[in-house]
Amino acid sequence: MDDMAEKLDCCSNGPVDEHSSAPWLIGSIPSGQDSCPRVATRLTWADTLGRWKVRWALGRDRYTVQPGLYAVGEADSDSLVFVTANYKMSFDCLRSALHNRNAWILVLDTAGINVWCAAGKRTFGTDNLVDSVANINLAERVNHRKLILPQLGASGISAHIVSQRTGFKIVYGPVRSVDLPAFLDSSMKATPQMRKVEFGMLDRLRLTPVELVISIKYILFAMLVALVASGVSRTGYDLHAAPSRALPALTILLSSWLAGAFFGPVLLPFFPVRSFAAKGAIAGLLAFALAAGVGITQKMTSIETCAWAAIAISIASFLTMNFTGASTFTSPSGVRKEMRVAVPAQIVGILGGIVLLIINLFT
Repeated sequence: MDDMAEKLDCCSNGPVDEHSSAPWLIGSIPSGQDSCPRVATRLTWADTLGRWKVRWALGRDRYTVQPGLYAVGEADSDSLVFVTANYKMSFDCLRSALHNRNAWILVLDTAGINVWCAAGKRTFGTDNLVDSVANINLAERVNHRKLILPQLGASGISAHIVSQRTGFKIVYGPVRSVDLPAFLDSSMKATPQMRKVEFGMLDRLRLTPVELVISIKYILFAMLVALVASGVSRTGYDLHAAPSRALPALTILLSSWLAGAFFGPVLLPFFPVRSFAAKGAIAGLLAFALAAGVGITQKMTSIETCAWAAIAISIASFLTMNFTGASTFTSPSGVRKEMRVAVPAQIVGILGGIVLLIINLFT
């Protein structure tokens, strides 16, 4: 594998990392004055396991490939060049879509962020692309002057500037990599369906595990605080009574977490409001109403009920609003505008609920 590392270094931006011995590398291929690593196009169980792990936020920040140029099949100077991010899931989707084809894959250093999000952060951007083309001497490796970019990366790229600075013309491929074979077979003509960004329930379901895992540590901390605080009464602190007293609070916290991080995102289109924070608030209200309906709040005072309602709605509202980063339904400017109103309201709701709980202790 030392020989493979040397060959990879010839076509990569920067030093070779642990991916130089990755199982998806299957040799090398001549390119210009040196060689480039060749990648497999069939995904293995290890690739599938890796995808499953990052869906659950396990090792997500480290799920990357080395930036640089890679070969697919018997790539030569006439083969097309496809550009992607160095987030491995993006890379895997592209290489599997190029099965039985000869092509080059140019991987940009996006700090392990997918194409769409990296385009918004400008790491999948004009300067990065121009520099990468220059660093690997792409003009000397291929005879044509075309770069195939994913459509979702368009917001980070100024195509005319790339053309002026590199001589390469930008061609935008379809939204989804699975449509690449049909796109290529039709002389790179995209159908309206290929240009359409869909975000159906299955897409949202795939993204909710990350939201659940990221937020669970905060809700567990809140549940721990609620458990400890439940022992407090006007007569002192009763450790033994805390668990039974805490059960309603723990149930409400857990249900508001599920409402905001799971049911809110999954049922997004069914809430009759546009704001994600408002959608989450509705989900939190419904979750609290369900808890009340099954008797969770039966022994609470009216002040306690109002307090936990405010807390539950605020938690669910915040968690669903946080899903905007995974959604195609929003824009950065719209999110900023929404947060300016929603975040203060969520803070007031949580703090107000806590104040009401304290007041309830002394009334």
